Amino acid sequence: MISVFNALSLIDKNTTPLEAIKVTLLESHGMTLAFDLKAPISLPPFRQSAMDGYAFRHGFGEVLDVIGESKAGDNVEFSIKEKEAIRIFTGSRVPDQADTVIMQEHVDRIGDQIKITKMPVKGTNVRPIGEQIKEGEVVLKKGTQINAAIVGFLAGLGISEVNVIRKPKISLIVTGNELQEPGSVLKPGSVYESNRSMLKAALALENAELIFDFHVVDDREETFQAVKEGLESDMLLLSGGISVGDYDFVKEALEKNGAKEIFYKVNQKPGKPLWYGKKGETQVFALPGNPASSLTCFLIYVLAAIRKMNGASAIDIKLKKGKLKGGFVNKFEKALFLQSRESGGILEIYPKQASSMLVSFTKSNAFLFVPHEVKEVHDGEEVFYIPFSL
Repeated sequence: MISVFNALSLIDKNTTPLEAIKVTLLESHGMTLAFDLKAPISLPPFRQSAMDGYAFRHGFGEVLDVIGESKAGDNVEFSIKEKEAIRIFTGSRVPDQADTVIMQEHVDRIGDQIKITKMPVKGTNVRPIGEQIKEGEVVLKKGTQINAAIVGFLAGLGISEVNVIRKPKISLIVTGNELQEPGSVLKPGSVYESNRSMLKAALALENAELIFDFHVVDDREETFQAVKEGLESDMLLLSGGISVGDYDFVKEALEKNGAKEIFYKVNQKPGKPLWYGKKGETQVFALPGNPASSLTCFLIYVLAAIRKMNGASAIDIKLKKGKLKGGFVNKFEKALFLQSRESGGILEIYPKQASSMLVSFTKSNAFLFVPHEVKEVHDGEEVFYIPFSL
C-alpha cells in the first residue's frame, strides 16, 4: 500500500501527452494546443475606427467639410485636407491622412458640414495596426486549452485549422451481478447501477472520447473478454471487481491480458483498493466499486492522467489553503478526502462520509484533504482542500 503522493508520482511518471493532430477550428474546442501558435496577421490589420463618428486631421479648427463616407468593409482611400472629415463607422478603416475620430454625439451636423462641440485629444478612437496582437507574435502557448473565446480569437486571425493533442480514447467497464439499469423494477438483493452513469457524465466534462462502454456480470470469461477489448484504447477505466473476493475477476483479467501492475491500494479513505497499471501505452485504472470511492479516485487520479495525456506538463492536485469550520478527528491513520462545502476559503465537512454514499457529493464542491499523519483538526485551523466541479 502506497501513499497518495507516491501514487500521483507514479501516475505522472508513467503518463505522457498523446500525439499532435490537425483539426478544424470548431473541432478544436476543448482540446489542447500541441505547439505555440503565432499570429499570421496583425489585429487589427489596418487602422480602425473605435466609434461611429467622423475621421479628421486634428488641429485645423472646429468646423469641417464632410467629403465622403467609410463603412465597415470599404477600402476607399480618401485625400483628406485640412478642415475636412469623412463620416466613419465602428470597425471601418481610418484613412491614412486622418489621425482622430470624433464620436458622432460630439458634433452638430448641418448639411455637408460638422461643427465639433467637444474637441477630442489627437489620436482618440483610432485603433492602431496590431493594437490587439502583432503579426508573428506568439498568441497562445503550447498546452493552452481552447475555449469559445479562443475559437473566436483565432477565427479573427483567419485561422481555420489548429494543431492539438489528440483526445484520449477511453473504455469504461463496470462490473457486478447485483447491478440493474435505472428505470427497471428493482429485484430483491439488487441495486441500481450508478457508477457507469456517474463516470460517463464526469468523462463528458473532459477532453476525452468514450469509445467502449460496457457492464459485465461477475463472470471470469466475460470479464476477460471485456478487458481484452477495453485495452485497445488509450485508457481502460474499470469500476468494481478489483478486491479479492471469490467473484472479483478484474485483477486476474488484467494480468491475463498482459496489463502490468504499477501499484495496488493507496493509504487513503475512501478509495483504498485502487489498481493502476499499463499495457504498452494503455493506461489502466481499476476503481473500487463503492460509488463514493469510485468517484473520489476518478477525481484525484484519473482526471490527473487524462489531463496530462491532453498536454498538461505535470500531474498536480493543486492543494489550496483554507480554514475548517468545526473540528475533525482522524481515527484511521489514512489520508482522508472528505466531501465538504467550501465558501470564501471556509470548509465545512458534510456529515455523512461513507464509501457507499454519493449524497455527500451532491452537497459538496471540494475535498478537505487530511494527510495520514494528521490526527486531529480543530475549528478555525488551516487546512488543505481540493476544489472539484461535477
